[in-house]
Amino acid sequence: QLQLVESGGGLVQPGGSLRLSCAASRFTMDYFAVAWFRQAPGKEREGVSCISYSGGDTSYADSVKGRFTISRDNAKNTVDLQMNNLKSEDTAVYYCAAESVPYCSDYEYRTTWDYWGQGTQVTVSS
Repeated sequence: QLQLVESGGGLVQPGGSLRLSCAASRFTMDYFAVAWFRQAPGKEREGVSCISYSGGDTSYADSVKGRFTISRDNAKNTVDLQMNNLKSEDTAVYYCAAESVPYCSDYEYRTTWDYWGQGTQVTVSS
């Protein structure tokens, strides 16, 4: 079964950092745009960041710009999300998604993602 698996979530204090990783199983993400979404309790899912198939194009939600960095390693078949200066409002379940299109245009509105991971919990609390 083709799938994505997220890892790296956990509990961190405000101002701390976490690095999430999204790994593909049984398919290569070389020609896929990959995005991170998150969903907090009682809130709608929101797009956090996206990276194009080549890694040359990235997009970020305004709320995470300057704090989060998305990157990909096609040799390892992974996409990472480095999260720095975490805030309590970053608390959510984080999901990665992959779509067989090259770019990230309007990624936060797209409903055509081919694969989703199961999610990893990120909790920012003192």
